[in-house]
Amino acid sequence: MLKDLKLSHLVSGTVAVLVGYTGSVAIIFQAIEAAGASQAQANSWMLALGLGMGITCLILSLLSRMPILTAWSTPGAALLAVSLPGVPMEQAVGAFLLCAALLVLTGVTGWFAALSRLIPDSLASAMLAGILFQFGLSAFTALQTDTALVAVMGLTFLAGRRLFARYCIPAVLAAGVLYCAATGSFGSLEALDLTLARPEFVMPAFSLPVLIGIGLPLYIVTMSSQNMPGVVALRAAGYQPPVSACLTVTGLASLLLAPFGGFAFNLAAITAAICAGPEADENPRTRYLAGVMTGLVYSLVGLGGATVISLFLIAPAALVATVAGLALLSTIGNSLSAALAEPDGREAALVTFMVTVSGISFAGIGAPLWALLLGLAVNHWLRRPVPAPARA
Repeated sequence: MLKDLKLSHLVSGTVAVLVGYTGSVAIIFQAIEAAGASQAQANSWMLALGLGMGITCLILSLLSRMPILTAWSTPGAALLAVSLPGVPMEQAVGAFLLCAALLVLTGVTGWFAALSRLIPDSLASAMLAGILFQFGLSAFTALQTDTALVAVMGLTFLAGRRLFARYCIPAVLAAGVLYCAATGSFGSLEALDLTLARPEFVMPAFSLPVLIGIGLPLYIVTMSSQNMPGVVALRAAGYQPPVSACLTVTGLASLLLAPFGGFAFNLAAITAAICAGPEADENPRTRYLAGVMTGLVYSLVGLGGATVISLFLIAPAALVATVAGLALLSTIGNSLSAALAEPDGREAALVTFMVTVSGISFAGIGAPLWALLLGLAVNHWLRRPVPAPARA
């Protein structure tokens, strides 16, 4: 293995980690805040997420000899950010465990194909777009609070989309950081924590409304909007990943790390594409080493979880909101496009989207699950054949 190792493997792995973190760590941070986590618990979340991604990347890439990358569930984090306020941390961990158990069952039993047929893609996409909508909106509402900073980041985003699309979001973050440094917008550097993160165990508690309202939607968005694109990305690069084994490994990692903040792991798509392409290695058979390097870098960054958290604590709120919003624009656009692509299913998709955005809650169950149920009901009703009028 070492004789096949190249600098391009390390570079691709490092870029994948950079894109993975800068593209969605702001959303993770918002989920942590919504959970009401203490500083120690927040550090533990970043440790668990980093190590979870690192270890699963290493296991899957080494065993399969494919560049199989994993990630935290970004739409899952967005769901948590809007659903966790007011939910005790112990009950939140119980919901994480339910999601993890369902992921393991899906992998072990091979339910993935069957489950994907139960929920129309249009409704899953509409629910995801609704969950992410407020995060995309935050990039524009932040204009009112910090116009110059958001304008600089927005212009960088527009330039990046045309000139260096792969590195667009890292460039946006870099532009925002440089602007804040130049204008003295950061908080005191004394708050920067350079110590290694430590795991903080949270004993889970189980509440039926929380399990149904958070755990089940977390599983659904992770499966429908994360794992499927991850499989597609690898197949597009010419690989045939062992899907059931991948889901089992990521589910077990979620199950073990949930009490420490590892809420959900899944197959990666965007970062996997970085390591599965010719830029990582001209030889497809040795590209798996880019996945191995990604796993090592993820693990190192995870150990510095306290530093990652403290960096966001001293950053202006507009910086975090804008990075998160701009990073999710393409996902929101793609989800809306997929949701509304089929004319016969548009009404059901729109109902799903708008109920999700509304944030309604009944019986302690949040909007995403109600949105999916209402969308399924509308979809079933509108697709039923109209009975012929009775003859006189």
